[in-house]
Amino acid sequence: MGKSKLPLKPSWNSPVILSFALAACVIMAADNLSHGRITPTLFATYPGFHWASPLFYLRLVTHALGHKNWAHLTANFSVILLIGPLIEEKYGSARLIKMMLITALVTGLLNAAFFSTGLLGASGLAFMMILLSSFTNHRDGELPLTFVLVVLLFLAKEVANAFAQDDVSQFAHIIGGVCGGAFGFLRGGLGGKKSG
Repeated sequence: MGKSKLPLKPSWNSPVILSFALAACVIMAADNLSHGRITPTLFATYPGFHWASPLFYLRLVTHALGHKNWAHLTANFSVILLIGPLIEEKYGSARLIKMMLITALVTGLLNAAFFSTGLLGASGLAFMMILLSSFTNHRDGELPLTFVLVVLLFLAKEVANAFAQDDVSQFAHIIGGVCGGAFGFLRGGLGGKKSG
């Protein structure tokens, strides 16, 4: 008689991605309980530079945690939970946190500078990860064709959709993708010890 197998034990296999997803879900639930008062106050960024407000600086990054509704959150995290753990394994948790913070900050600053609408959601980070994932087996001196195809399929579509009248920020997608491409060419060179 063989040994009986114990049930599989849950594994916190991607601490940054899982913590980010959990935080976004908690914020969405809290926002629902507060009848929509938490996200606009703490987890959305707005046009213009409000240098005197401490919340302005916070929201430049925290906007990536806020979402309009559960469908918006689910759409972003279906990509992030699929691709994020592979990126975290490749580049390491510390480097991934830096890339996420830089992408959120750049997106928030550019939105404040050039757009007349607010911004919230993790779609910029999702697109950063989509572009960055095409570099997972990249070697120096090579241009991954997967990167070229991802740019053509994803970013070209976002540029075309940028002229549509909807409440989706294609700009955040494009900037997130540009950040992901830049990080890929830098080989995630933002500190840390993991390399590809």
